[in-house]
Amino acid sequence: MADNINPASSSSLKLAQKMKDYFQLVKFTLSFTVVFSCVICYLLAPNIQVHNSDTVIKVIELFIAGMLVTGSANAINQAVEKDTDALMKRTGKRPVASGRMAVGEAFAFAGIAGFAGVFMMGFIFNPAAALLAAFSLFLYAFVYTPLKKVNSIAVLVGALPGALPCLIGWVAATGLVSPTEAITVRDSTFSNGAGWVLFGIQFLWQFPHFWAIAWVAHNDYAKAGFKLLPADKGPTRFTAMQAVMYSVLMIPVGILPYQFHISGQVSLYIVLACNIGMVIQSLRLYKSMDVKAARRVMFSSYIYLPIVLLALLADKAAV
Repeated sequence: MADNINPASSSSLKLAQKMKDYFQLVKFTLSFTVVFSCVICYLLAPNIQVHNSDTVIKVIELFIAGMLVTGSANAINQAVEKDTDALMKRTGKRPVASGRMAVGEAFAFAGIAGFAGVFMMGFIFNPAAALLAAFSLFLYAFVYTPLKKVNSIAVLVGALPGALPCLIGWVAATGLVSPTEAITVRDSTFSNGAGWVLFGIQFLWQFPHFWAIAWVAHNDYAKAGFKLLPADKGPTRFTAMQAVMYSVLMIPVGILPYQFHISGQVSLYIVLACNIGMVIQSLRLYKSMDVKAARRVMFSSYIYLPIVLLALLADKAAV
């Protein structure tokens, strides 16, 4: 039977498996979510016309550059954590952890992809966006990744590169980083602090989101030696209270996009409703203290970000 195997078919299967491995290496779903927020924040900048053919091309270019940078960071993460990934059920089948891909191959891909992505940011958009992208990659791959085994402050550190895509998208559109600068569009002046507001929304969102994930996967993380919950004893009321606290902080920050004229009143109500929903789910976690409640927080956080960002964009597009 082995003699009857079509060489072309065998090559196709190997190519398909290799492509699947690279999709896993870059954590495609996670990378897509990250780049999605970058693109939406680019479109939210007041100097960008959403309904414009040139904008479509820029969005595609930003998406590719973002996927390269984010994929590079995730590839480095998997190369560095191959031994700990192998210990965990949810990550044991990743290409480097399972041995299907060599560490050198993962690092080589990460280097090429990271350089290409940062270069695209600088060449197509502006140097400020490129520097932010490079900083985000460095922070995630070389600070957050090793810090996860040292102290739970890693979550705070990781929230910075997790939120930077929002700022990168805004800076790619405006070329401005400082919140004290202003953008003038058709005789109207907008504060560049709006980009930092978008950064703040995604920054705060990550705490209840990630602690819910760490709560659900606590046994797996503990087995690998990761210290990702704010309490040393694992899922505790202190952890739940932290989720509640950051969810509450999201409410006043959710008002700021309206105050900074990023978007309109309709999105203000949608964002506030989503923020209150996160508070309610976090309070349920504090009351129930179980995995079921943590999953509710986790799934609520998954749908929170696309709803909020798309609401802001739709309200801008309607103005």
